[in-house]
Amino acid sequence: MGQSSRTPRTVAVLLGGPSAEREVSLSSGRECATALREEGFEVTELDAGSDLCDRLREISPDVVFNALHGRWGEDGCVQGLLEWLGIPYTHSGVLASALAMDKQRSKDAFRAAGLPVVESLICAKEEVRARHVMAPPYVVKPNNEGSSVGVYLVHEVANGPPQLSDDMPDDVMVETFAPGRELTTTVMGDKALTVTDILTDGWYDYDAKYKPGGSRHIVPADIPTEIFDLCMDYAVRAHDALGCKGLSRTDFRWDEARGADGLILLETNTQPGMTPTSLSPEQGTKTGISFGAMCRWLVEDASCHR
Repeated sequence: MGQSSRTPRTVAVLLGGPSAEREVSLSSGRECATALREEGFEVTELDAGSDLCDRLREISPDVVFNALHGRWGEDGCVQGLLEWLGIPYTHSGVLASALAMDKQRSKDAFRAAGLPVVESLICAKEEVRARHVMAPPYVVKPNNEGSSVGVYLVHEVANGPPQLSDDMPDDVMVETFAPGRELTTTVMGDKALTVTDILTDGWYDYDAKYKPGGSRHIVPADIPTEIFDLCMDYAVRAHDALGCKGLSRTDFRWDEARGADGLILLETNTQPGMTPTSLSPEQGTKTGISFGAMCRWLVEDASCHR
């Protein structure tokens, strides 16, 4: 558990912030703040702006609950600020956050740990617009954003390269498309909770993740025991390979036709969504951990030097 010398009573919930995932973070943060108040904590909701350092000094909370998503909040930046201020905080530390947010470097860590990932390249946006940089089907995404923001699927029958929008970063990740079912596993502490099978009518995009009815979740997933157990094992190994703390969620693709060889690790999320439709709280509930209990555990697990 956390390294605080006493049980934390006052909690600052960081939410919002300047990233592309601001709206989801606002929703996550409000839900967590409500749950923590019901658990008996004194909670301040803090929209993470440029005055964050001053506000935290002013509030002087026992713990910061990090409900930020995307850049700044999930990539090691705010974690570094909290280390500097000496305020215990939830979820992963500076290095694990930065590693997980950089999809290419996290893939390198997964490969080194013997985990199955697809081939990928970092390419200039203009090059990706100009020609197929790998044989279709492939996926193009920002290297350091989450929640399927700006993800392009280039089909096998694609006539030309994808016309990426101007708001995509100058350098993007291009990776081989992994076909199959969407599976995900949450790790809480050092233990995998369960496996969810995510069913959507099409691409599992931002709307499918966050809008009610955008996707259906089968929890626990109705898949062969071997694949279920591999997801649980791979999720813990991915959590450890990146040095994650608190809560993480690892996403997979499983091509049923290839059995165990068809299970591919896509990425690990160090700040899983905590909204009513989010996967990690749902997995907690299905394994006997209420939303309030999950939020309380995260606060009690908080520390510096993560």
